[in-house]
Amino acid sequence: MTVKVEKIEGGIPHTTIMVAGLIATLVCIYLTYLNVLTGTQLFSFFGGLATVAALIWGSHTIKHLCSYGIGTGVPSAGMIAFGSGVIAMLFATKYGIAAPIVAVVLAAIIGLILGYLANNVLNMRIPVMIQSLVEMAIIGALVLLGYAVMMTGLDPTSFELTALVTGKVVILGLSLPSYQTSFLGGALIATAFMLGAIAIQHPFNACLGPNWTQDRMLMLAAECGFLSMITAAVMSMPLIPMSAALVSLFVAVIGWYYTYSKYIELSRRDAAAWLESKPIPDVEGH
Repeated sequence: MTVKVEKIEGGIPHTTIMVAGLIATLVCIYLTYLNVLTGTQLFSFFGGLATVAALIWGSHTIKHLCSYGIGTGVPSAGMIAFGSGVIAMLFATKYGIAAPIVAVVLAAIIGLILGYLANNVLNMRIPVMIQSLVEMAIIGALVLLGYAVMMTGLDPTSFELTALVTGKVVILGLSLPSYQTSFLGGALIATAFMLGAIAIQHPFNACLGPNWTQDRMLMLAAECGFLSMITAAVMSMPLIPMSAALVSLFVAVIGWYYTYSKYIELSRRDAAAWLESKPIPDVEGH
């Protein structure tokens, strides 16, 4: 038997956040097509914005899942999201411009299998386990795809695996293939994995407790997303033109400063409103 120890009251329904997060992420990934139309890589930052949208959605998914009394599972939820998402993301790259959509479908299937095993083989019996793991797998796949586009300027008309494996280096005016200057060959995917996994699990961990508020947690999720985007922008500098990397860095810093300021504001609001400490209720059950 599973006992839900906390219920979200008021605020934005999880389904609304899920739909908005999915649409915003896909739209931002496809907006990188502006690189093709303009013949530049200045719009690679939309890949970073896609990761921010997905991470906001993902932080609420973790809250939705862990409200059933598995707070210690927050870190593992982030890891399973990207562990399953990377499989879907890599498989989807063979489908060209349809890769983001295919990644969603493949990740949903992987998440469905993992959720079924968790509930029916491991016998966890969490009511929202299957739905949450489906969401987490999709989020992991889209976040990694967003980072790939942002860091490498990946052509959205051909999200091909070869473009993720082989980059280019200019020596004496000659452009030569280089495995080291690529998303996979340069091991940037490993860093992107950790940037996403930490950013997705931190907001609920930091905001949980008797004074949890939805807007404060979601604002922290956005702040973590932009902070990770800053790191990704710096890492993109050897792979894309400096002008494009600086645009991504500028957008990330502005987004981080705004969300960090708002998070501090909301934290002060909640701290001032919590005038007396209240014990966390003891709930029996397993």
